[in-house]
Amino acid sequence: MSETRPRPHPDETRSEPRPEAGAGRPHRVAVLALPGVPPFELGIPSRVFGSAEGPDGQPLYEVTVCTADGASVLSDAGFTVQPAAGPEALAAADTVIVPPTHAMPELGRGGPLPPEVAAAIAGIRPGTRLVSICTGSYVLAAAGLLDGRPATTHWNLAQEFRRAYPRVRLDEDVLFVDDGDVLTSAGVAAGVDLCLHVIRRDHGAAAANRAARMCVVPPWRDGGQAQYIDRPVPEPTVATTTATRAWALERLDTPLTLAELADHARMSLRTFTRRFRDEVGMTPVQWLTAQRLELARQLLETTDLPVDLVAHRAGFGSANSLRQHMRAGIGVSPIAYRRTFQPAGTAP
Repeated sequence: MSETRPRPHPDETRSEPRPEAGAGRPHRVAVLALPGVPPFELGIPSRVFGSAEGPDGQPLYEVTVCTADGASVLSDAGFTVQPAAGPEALAAADTVIVPPTHAMPELGRGGPLPPEVAAAIAGIRPGTRLVSICTGSYVLAAAGLLDGRPATTHWNLAQEFRRAYPRVRLDEDVLFVDDGDVLTSAGVAAGVDLCLHVIRRDHGAAAANRAARMCVVPPWRDGGQAQYIDRPVPEPTVATTTATRAWALERLDTPLTLAELADHARMSLRTFTRRFRDEVGMTPVQWLTAQRLELARQLLETTDLPVDLVAHRAGFGSANSLRQHMRAGIGVSPIAYRRTFQPAGTAP
């Protein structure tokens, strides 16, 4: 296994927003294109981060596609990708993103990285944020960068990944894993979710929502949502929970019991709970908590409401309950979160 320099584990900084990369310039993102890269996943970072703008329309990120040696690579779609840069882009980046590769089967057996790839990754500066999409996690794992850390990859490759990289704490049941300076996502569209999550972490929900609207994608799916749902599309004759979810979103500030949700959907408690999980990938209670947490974050970013009123409007009931959920969910208190996105004197 090819090793690179060790990286420290984050403790309380797991989901704290990342500081600006440098005054007067966008955050530099380098996307490493490897042989056999799928074009869709390769294009996700450029599309999502390229859509991220500040309140005055200024670009928040500068995205560069590069290769390990500066030469072109063949995608898995049969056409050649001509990079804008070589490994020097990795060394200068604030964030490095590794999309999947379908041309390195040796990584599925725990084999070493090709020398030029290992050398390029070894040149990444300490403290650089690392992100993988789908089987890009194999590259980080082969470099020793996921040892002892939580990570995810495509659910269909979980057994192979565990055999090849037993030191990684793999969780194939989630869309993405945020471990501070190293983030990994599941396959395909989960890469979009992770990139939007990074924008939200860096610049807040408003910036992430604007980017999502430009990309015409859902603005937010919780990282803990299930990767693979057996029956994501119900039969035409079967009632769904869609209308009830929309109804609940309009009433997040009020206590909502499972019985009330099931009654609105005109289902028994058991049927509603089972169907909700089939369609959404989590329980109704987990989903409600996640939606309330997202609303609280938006209120903290975009208003100067007192924390107890934010808690009430988001349905947490009390400031103490909101503090507990925010610390458990994103690792910071409401006051600390607001200070990150509303420096002194800038609250609306």
